[in-house]
Amino acid sequence: MAAQSKDHNPQSEAKLFVAEDDATFIARCRNSTRRYSTLRKISLRTKLVASVLALVFAAVALISAASAYALRAYMLGRVDDQLETMAMHAESKLTNRSYRPVYAPPDYFIGLSAVSGGAAVDPGAGVAEDDVPDLPIGLAVLESKVDVPYDARSANGRYMWRMLTARLSDDTVLHVGQRMTGIDAVITRLIWVDVLVGVGVLISLATIGAALVRRSLIPLVQIERTAARIAAGDLTQRVPDPEADGAHPTTEFGRLSTALNAMLTQIEVAFLDRARSEQAALRSEEQMRQFVADASHELRTPLTTIRGFAELYRQGAVSAPEAAARLVRRIEDEATRMGLLVEDLLLLARLDQGRPLPLAPVELPVLAMEAVHTAQALDPGRDITLEMGDDPELLVVNGDDARLRQVIGNLMANAVVHTPLNVAVTLRLYAGPGDTAVVEVSDTGPGLSRDQAQRVFQRFYRTDGARTRDTTRDATGTGLGLAIVAAIVRAHHGTVEVVTETGQGASFRVYLPARTEANPHIIVNADDVYSELDPHTAFRTVEPPG
Repeated sequence: MAAQSKDHNPQSEAKLFVAEDDATFIARCRNSTRRYSTLRKISLRTKLVASVLALVFAAVALISAASAYALRAYMLGRVDDQLETMAMHAESKLTNRSYRPVYAPPDYFIGLSAVSGGAAVDPGAGVAEDDVPDLPIGLAVLESKVDVPYDARSANGRYMWRMLTARLSDDTVLHVGQRMTGIDAVITRLIWVDVLVGVGVLISLATIGAALVRRSLIPLVQIERTAARIAAGDLTQRVPDPEADGAHPTTEFGRLSTALNAMLTQIEVAFLDRARSEQAALRSEEQMRQFVADASHELRTPLTTIRGFAELYRQGAVSAPEAAARLVRRIEDEATRMGLLVEDLLLLARLDQGRPLPLAPVELPVLAMEAVHTAQALDPGRDITLEMGDDPELLVVNGDDARLRQVIGNLMANAVVHTPLNVAVTLRLYAGPGDTAVVEVSDTGPGLSRDQAQRVFQRFYRTDGARTRDTTRDATGTGLGLAIVAAIVRAHHGTVEVVTETGQGASFRVYLPARTEANPHIIVNADDVYSELDPHTAFRTVEPPG
């Protein structure tokens, strides 16, 4: 019993049945795919013309068949009427006992027969005895054909006859028939005419239809060519609009062209954004590599100095107390310089992260006077002046006091450190166009070349063309001062530019949004600022015409 239950498992049989149905369905789908794959290879133009021709052929064939059938029925009705008339005429002559002869017209015949058999036939002119059909014999057969027209074939099989049988009063059977040669000739001629006309119509329709379909599908061909050019890389291509004059497309191709052009515009914008993003990423990666290389080099110099001096001190190469003190002071100076460099790098990193700045009203004249006093204290022999061209109330901005103080200080330090001692430095404050406050630091030094002016705001850039420092000065830069200026100004939605000419000095101008009655609160969103592709778009270089 257990063996039988295992052999006849209903679940396994059901699974097998489902598997067979799935296999049959998959095979049927594959066969249908193979069958219709050939149709998919045929062009749309051919399919449209062939479909129209097939419909026209079916219509012409149906019309021809209906007309031939109707004409044959009409002509048979005429023949039947003629046979009835002839039968009545012959019956009237045969039943009045006058024995007047009855003659059959051409293509007719008249026959008399008894019910039990035997017949006398009078064929008309042009009708041979073999051309006459056999007359029906037997009471039952005669009763079924009396007064009912029917078709019969001649004894030799060459002709078809339309027959009418009538029973006379003396039980004699009258047979009247007409040869259907004329009807068959008319029907045959009509069929040939229909065939020739149908073929001509199909040929003309195929020629005209192919031209019309080709012309109607020109927009589709243009779409195909446009797609090919776009696939080749030209994303500026657009599909020609067949309804360019209309406000709203009304045809299928017009709506398709409008939709495709909108899609292509979005694709082009997406590709351009992607290309810009890739270029920005490559540019940012290159800048990051350069930044890391420059930072490593700048940090390596003080670290090497500190390590060298520490090694001298450890080996006891310096024994005098004064020399040891100078050595320790050099180590402290290099450590201080390295600390300042690290602080500058951290500041740039925080600014690059887009952290929001603490905003408050800042009076630029106060910052300017403090910066001038500091510069005069560091370099008493230099001519440093402060000029204010407008009312101090117009020189108030919303910003970070410490960062704006750093901007003015870096610009002043740049002018003092990188120009000869006899060069005058001027700090100007005035109201600029468009509700802006302008901070300008000018000098009468040697100025900058075109290449130097274009790169002066880059990080770790020095105008001396090398990474060595001028040790004859008490203060030297790391190439981050102007980069910090550009970053802070950009964070305040401002711009910085340099106007310079070789031998004519340089002027650095900072434009900041001023705090006015119309705009008392300036909201700075650092995330929006740092979403720009180029981190140096907040400054520009201006050279006066020569």
